[in-house]
Amino acid sequence: MTKQEQFKGRLARHYDELKWLYCELYEGGEAEFQRLRDMLEDQFTKRPAALKKLDEKRLEQPDWYRKNDIVGMMMYTDAFAKTLKGIREKLDYIEDCGVNCIHLMPLLDSPDRDNDGGYAVSDFTKVRKDLGTMEDLAGLSEECHDRGICLCLDFVMNHTSQEHAWAKRARAGEKEYQDRYFFYDNYDVPSQFERTCPQVFPTTAPGNFTWLEDIGKFVMTTFYPYQWDLNYRNPAVFYAMTENLLNLTNQGIDIIRIDAVPYIWKELGTNCRNLPQVHNIVRMLRMITEIVCPGVLLLGEVVMEPVKVVPYFGTVDKPECHMLYNVTTMATTWHTIATKNTSLLKRQMEIISGLPREYVFLNYLRCHDDIGWGLEYDWLKNQSVSEVPHKQFLSSYFTGGFYGSLARGELYNNDPASGDARLCGTTASLCGVESAIEQKDDEQLELAVACDLMLHGYMLTQSGIPMLYSGDEIGQLNDYGYKNDPRKAADSRYLHRGPFLWENAGLRNSPDTVQGRLFTGITAMLEIRKNQDVFLNTASVSTRETCDPCVLCLVRELNGEKLIALFNFAPTERTAWISEEGIYQDLLSRETIRAKDVHMPPYAIRWMLLVK
Repeated sequence: MTKQEQFKGRLARHYDELKWLYCELYEGGEAEFQRLRDMLEDQFTKRPAALKKLDEKRLEQPDWYRKNDIVGMMMYTDAFAKTLKGIREKLDYIEDCGVNCIHLMPLLDSPDRDNDGGYAVSDFTKVRKDLGTMEDLAGLSEECHDRGICLCLDFVMNHTSQEHAWAKRARAGEKEYQDRYFFYDNYDVPSQFERTCPQVFPTTAPGNFTWLEDIGKFVMTTFYPYQWDLNYRNPAVFYAMTENLLNLTNQGIDIIRIDAVPYIWKELGTNCRNLPQVHNIVRMLRMITEIVCPGVLLLGEVVMEPVKVVPYFGTVDKPECHMLYNVTTMATTWHTIATKNTSLLKRQMEIISGLPREYVFLNYLRCHDDIGWGLEYDWLKNQSVSEVPHKQFLSSYFTGGFYGSLARGELYNNDPASGDARLCGTTASLCGVESAIEQKDDEQLELAVACDLMLHGYMLTQSGIPMLYSGDEIGQLNDYGYKNDPRKAADSRYLHRGPFLWENAGLRNSPDTVQGRLFTGITAMLEIRKNQDVFLNTASVSTRETCDPCVLCLVRELNGEKLIALFNFAPTERTAWISEEGIYQDLLSRETIRAKDVHMPPYAIRWMLLVK
């Protein structure tokens, strides 16, 4: 079969549905659809032979990303290694961490100021000059593939920077480019949107529109005034953004993280979130990648509760995203550290465990962003937990203001009126490592390190793909230096976006250091997870009652294998009051143990595998 026949065969499998969805969005758009089809063929033709070969290999193993041997690490290129070439030079270290999937934070061309950490893109075809070039990105991808490492990159779908060429031409008065955004001569229509459309950042960027004094118009800006929302009602926007996405995949990007995807379709009288047209667009992107680059995965960034997240997987017959973020579990994990009560976490594990095993979640403790307290407050009300006071408690606890808390974080977007705020800080600092070191308290340092390891163990016990945040493997602490940089000082998220401390990485093999203990502990758990089939995504996962609110019990079972995982979320000794038949070996301590009334040291974790 020739490559051209291969393309036509893939296109034929999706042609009818793709055309139907496209023409439903863009009425009378058959000519535009033909133009889109020709662009897909052009991108397929341009796709390098090595990537087409990798596509074929992955098509032969369609569950390649659903196994237990993929471990991710997210990082900022400049913070980690200065440039893309620098990352190539650090691949040995990445492999030493047990990592085989690198998520590079936004690195496309963006302004020096007003860039939201790279999420205000001014050119989707160029890499930021200080980081390198598209050729450098392709070269990094090639070497990563030679080593069996995947590359993940963000694709910002909802908006462009106000410095993008389209935005500049729109600002200059060109109607064609104004139609690629949402421009209004007065506040009549924007005021109608504001009645039903929530604000993303009500304190730092209130409202969903920005007045442009120089041209006398309003423009929609859901996130920040310098990020102009794209109008996907315009087929020219869908065409160009799809071409941009495929261009990135042809540089060798294996996983495309589609950023802020719930927001991309706007409709008066709605909340402009998760509308049916959004799912149509994501479904179209899934089919398009299956036609042009079927070895590429779509990772949906849907920072919402599970009931709104799960639909982005699509259906078995009409899938959308390959993977989604497990954001609710991340937030609930930190809530559990503060409350020492695992009941909400147990509930969420039961919900997620009840989903089809084909669903793949990306699990994480920390990421580049803040932690928002989008918890299940309707359920928490049954435990006499009120939303506003509880959010205020969490803010106090994780900024060290609550009595007995060693956590050190900072708030982002603090809204005193509603009591809502988001949390920033590295994993180690939020676990108390920073505070214990400052106070020279060895006992508290032991607890903080144990807490850090326990949380990583809990993340690794979940089904899906674990994603480390660069620096967490060596216990990197908060970086307060951002306050001295005028470009960053107003954004406390830079607290956990500091430069990677290579001198501390050099201590990772010293067992008497914090860096050594965390690195050794995390990589040992990664190795166990990779070599035990019971951690496969196909395993069943259930919970057990421990009769102690501080202790969570998860049970993983697959083909006769059984693993009981216990987690003590308290800084005191507890007991897991369980009673399971058989003899177990704790894979971490190597001790033989019965699964009955199990003693749990402070912040302890046990991975108990049934041996007889």
